[in-house]
Amino acid sequence: MYLKINKITRKKTRNMNFSSVQTYNSIAVVSIQKFWTNNFRNKQKCLHIFVYFCIVKDLFILKGLHPGIVLERELKKRKLSKGRFALSINEFPQTLSAISAGKRSMNTPLALRIEKALKIEEGYFMTLQIFHEIREEKRKLGKNYHPDLSKLRKVLFWDTKLEKIDWQQHQASIIKRVYERGNDAERDEIVRFYGSANVKEVLAHKS
Repeated sequence: MYLKINKITRKKTRNMNFSSVQTYNSIAVVSIQKFWTNNFRNKQKCLHIFVYFCIVKDLFILKGLHPGIVLERELKKRKLSKGRFALSINEFPQTLSAISAGKRSMNTPLALRIEKALKIEEGYFMTLQIFHEIREEKRKLGKNYHPDLSKLRKVLFWDTKLEKIDWQQHQASIIKRVYERGNDAERDEIVRFYGSANVKEVLAHKS
């Protein structure tokens, strides 16, 4: 994520008379007006806090994605060639291509070079890498974690096979489908598996 801080003029930075700045990818918009008005007197500290909240919000939205996918998007938005960019940071183009395709993990030395070249906050890509690894590990563990399939009719999930469903990742859609099309026994099994609190939360946000 590249924050368009360079678009804030030095005069504005000096006076801190802006209310919000939008991230390069137009995802996270964070207001710091209240922080500046109520809590901070040190302008530099205020700017650092602002940048931190932008990064945290962006990471939350991208949580679980492979960092290479995010890198691919950033390079496209900046109209940078992957091959030329790789060479500019002393990396093999094949390595960068594999990472951007999600076929290879990001490593710390490379992440630091990329962040420096793109003016991205240090640690951004490795944080994404950790979140991605956590997601993949949970996915592996979740393959053997499922409700009692004997209590669910196959016709309820006509568009897929019960054995291939990721019961954690698709929790919300599964709960909604069972409550819309399932019988009492199937609903009871879903409540047992996910817990009544999770089921109520999903149904409360049902559109």
